[in-house]
Amino acid sequence: MVKSSLRVRGMSVRFKVPNGSVAAASDVSLDLGEGEVLALVGESGCGKSVVASGLLGLLPGNARVSGAAVLRGPEGEVELLGASQQELSTKVRGRRIGLVPQSAATHLHPVRTIRAQLAETISELGAELDVARAAARAHFPADHLDRYPHQLSGGLAQRAAIALALAGSAWLVLADEPTTGLDRALVHEIVDEFRRIADQGHAVLMVTHDLAAAERVADRVAVMYAGRIVEDSPAKAFYGGPAHPYARGLLNALPEREFRPIPGVPPQLSELPAGCAFQPRCVLATDLCTQLPEPTGEDHIVACHHAHA
Repeated sequence: MVKSSLRVRGMSVRFKVPNGSVAAASDVSLDLGEGEVLALVGESGCGKSVVASGLLGLLPGNARVSGAAVLRGPEGEVELLGASQQELSTKVRGRRIGLVPQSAATHLHPVRTIRAQLAETISELGAELDVARAAARAHFPADHLDRYPHQLSGGLAQRAAIALALAGSAWLVLADEPTTGLDRALVHEIVDEFRRIADQGHAVLMVTHDLAAAERVADRVAVMYAGRIVEDSPAKAFYGGPAHPYARGLLNALPEREFRPIPGVPPQLSELPAGCAFQPRCVLATDLCTQLPEPTGEDHIVACHHAHA
């Protein structure tokens, strides 16, 4: 059985721009254990995908990454943020980390069958399994292997992408907005696959804005706002009553809850206010919020001067 874990500490990402730099992620720390699904959630533009791309070394050339991210698995450990592009491409991507992309349609080769793409991936990774077993890992039907991507439904295309991500027996499965554009039944089908993958011993990091999907399968939820983790807790505690005002606002915006959106819009990362970035939208904000709050707690971590208020 695959046994894996991810430990991220103080990860920051800055993009160089003509007038200086923009902080897209600041002091991000995460823990993900074997057999766990961690949902990294937040509004669009909060930095979730920047963190995911940074772990894979897929950020553009003007990005500057600092901090540490250690991935442990059956063959030892890898420091991701300090690894060279050669090490990432030959030892990490596809082998230790399998990426499930936001859009399977753009990830799959349009004029090659799923069988051909799986066979090529298995050969490239030197994996010890055949195409049928690789497809079965993602519950992709064997009688669809000779079809082209355009002949697949959205759900089956995403399953094909999951099969490709698992072809190298990755320690960590990183799913970046994997349910975008799918109807609710297919969303459940896909996220249930991530739960099954985690139950086999893999670590799964699911980047998503779909809180309902995360509630179905996540063990933990980490909430990002303006590039920072503002709350990180067991999923049961998060959905039972989050401590950060922003996290509460995200849940209250769900149709099955209060269906009440958070007032205002997230700040531009190049124009963040001093202190807590959420203060301009927060009904609890005081002068104290002009100072950056330090994260507190152990199993349930919150960065807010008015947590639980």
